[in-house]
Amino acid sequence: MTDQHTDIGRKRQGSIYVTGTAGQRPAVPVAWPELEKAAQRAMSPEAWAYIAGGAGSESTMDDNRAAFERWRIVPRVLRYVEKRDLSIELFGQRLPSPLLLCPIGVLKMAHPDADLAVARAAAALRVPYIFSNQASVPMETCAAAMGDAPCWFQLYWSKSNELAASFVHRAEACGCSAIVLTLDTAMLGWRPRDLDLGSFPFFRGDGIAQYTSDPVFRGMLKEPLPAAGPKPPLTLETIATALAQKRNYPGGLLKNLTSSEPRAAVQRFMNVFARPSLNWDDLKFLRQTTKLPILLKGVLHPEDAKKAIEHGMDGLIVSNHGGRQIDGELATLDALPMVAETVNGKIPVLLDSGVRGGADVFKALALGATAVCLGRPYVYGLACAGQRGVEEVISNVLAEFDLTLGLAGCTNVRSVTREALLKV
Repeated sequence: MTDQHTDIGRKRQGSIYVTGTAGQRPAVPVAWPELEKAAQRAMSPEAWAYIAGGAGSESTMDDNRAAFERWRIVPRVLRYVEKRDLSIELFGQRLPSPLLLCPIGVLKMAHPDADLAVARAAAALRVPYIFSNQASVPMETCAAAMGDAPCWFQLYWSKSNELAASFVHRAEACGCSAIVLTLDTAMLGWRPRDLDLGSFPFFRGDGIAQYTSDPVFRGMLKEPLPAAGPKPPLTLETIATALAQKRNYPGGLLKNLTSSEPRAAVQRFMNVFARPSLNWDDLKFLRQTTKLPILLKGVLHPEDAKKAIEHGMDGLIVSNHGGRQIDGELATLDALPMVAETVNGKIPVLLDSGVRGGADVFKALALGATAVCLGRPYVYGLACAGQRGVEEVISNVLAEFDLTLGLAGCTNVRSVTREALLKV
């Protein structure tokens, strides 16, 4: 346990209250509803739709939160909780807390510093950051900014095995210590907020920095593409989109003004990204490609958890993609106990989707999670105040978890069990 994460709850409270005597306020709102409102004000309508939106009527997003509310914490008293240890061990690494940062794509929509600001914030607090496959900044740049701080890489397995292998080898080379294979996005979910605005950031060349920095993908730009669909009419918006493609491509706008590569990169990405044909047999290729731990993200069914173990996978992330893929999908916290019971400690089980604060982290751990991944809250902190905003959001979640841990009568993560909860 590091000094940085010792008694973090009271330290965070004290810091806020002491600076408050000088009239200073936190860079981002502490309460979730206010943080959400502040982030919406800081983002464009297109950015807000992409990051805050979900699938269909967004009932999955709603139920992710409702599932947490269905469980209530039942504290025990007189337990001597003055000293608390938030640390866990995961894949041979001792981590100062059970919190990680989810991979979230196209962060440039939230803030110009994008993934780099998140990487620096995560490193400052020693919270593992899972680099997004759909990043605005290449993984090597983020890893260099993090130094020896822990980082993982999320893989979207495209139609090209060679490209998938290249991503994995790059992740190994830049120091990532695990691969997170996301399984619930073989096709894009139905997202009305984006559809109503006709907004898809990848058409502007944003969110494809891992691709445009990859030698295999760059080589694919010389290959002929299948016949494209109908072309959009020439308007000021289509011109702006073309300029955005050039601006987001390596080298920037001026260098790429006369180049056809930026447009070709977007077209190639759209052609190669989705792979609905992916199946269990394909995992053998990934297992042979890397010695890093592989986690399957998007597992909700106990039978899939069992098959993951049978196929030699090293961990699971119980996730419904933050409610962005299927409307009416099972809430992750409802799926967690079934998956954890099936796994029975054989491999780590992580959880994301719907996590908003430290009490949520406590509940997930009590229901069988090894660790918990935080998503939208840190992006909202990024939108409001860049790196500092991300650091404050992470600090607030950890502080609330630490205080919840102690107030519930627990002194470490191992002591958080289902006996601490009551379903209502």
